[in-house]
Amino acid sequence: MNQISSSVCRNPPLKILYQDADLIAIDKPSGLLVHRSPVDRWETRFAIQALRDQIGAIVHPCHRLDKATSGILLFALCPTVRADVGSAFEAGLVSKEYFAIVRGWPTDNAIIDHPLERLDPLSADPIGNAQPALTHLRVLATTELAIRVDRYPTSRYALVSLKPTTGRRHQLRRHVRHINHPIIGDTTYGHGRHNRLFREQYQCHRLLLAAVGLTLTHPRSGQTITIHAAPAPDFCAVADRLGWSDVAELQALATPIASTHLCDP
Repeated sequence: MNQISSSVCRNPPLKILYQDADLIAIDKPSGLLVHRSPVDRWETRFAIQALRDQIGAIVHPCHRLDKATSGILLFALCPTVRADVGSAFEAGLVSKEYFAIVRGWPTDNAIIDHPLERLDPLSADPIGNAQPALTHLRVLATTELAIRVDRYPTSRYALVSLKPTTGRRHQLRRHVRHINHPIIGDTTYGHGRHNRLFREQYQCHRLLLAAVGLTLTHPRSGQTITIHAAPAPDFCAVADRLGWSDVAELQALATPIASTHLCDP
């Protein structure tokens, strides 16, 4: 392990979910960047630096997690392991699961099969070269509020499990938008009036997307590693207000075998 000569941790420590001699996983809060980005030049705290200072060792991120998304973020403790795990992610050999709160009631046990264009790293604008993208969706809970937001007298929302089998940028957010069930709190692909409702009624000021499960083969030992994380407290607070007080326990239910294939004609 490469040691840092001095360790300084002035902020609340990051929650460590898993650690061995080669890998470490944290529970990243919403709003924390993984590393420096020209898109957010004003940010001063980053997961990679905060974790380095916390454990006193150089860390290497193995995958991406959007700033607004909370949950499991995996790091390697040496470049070789990072390369091996990165290759496993690219080959689709790492299983990932997310919880999201979306507008409407999606089709249960669905496969969203919709190619996605590459995005410009600065503007997030599409720049062509659409690539295959596949996401499994399972509905875990639903609710209907006696509040008019659109043309209907009531508004429907769902808690869903999302399992991407590919790793395109913003894949989950773009896929659920594609099937007209955007994630609440998504200011890029979401619905402004529904986002505003959740800000005003539930004090929700974040994207309601959380990485809750990660399974991979350890690059050195060959053993299967499964990491779980309950959704963050601010996510659970909204879920509780919607009547889903057992949101953390829904982890055990989120093992879908998708059956309905939603793809472009």
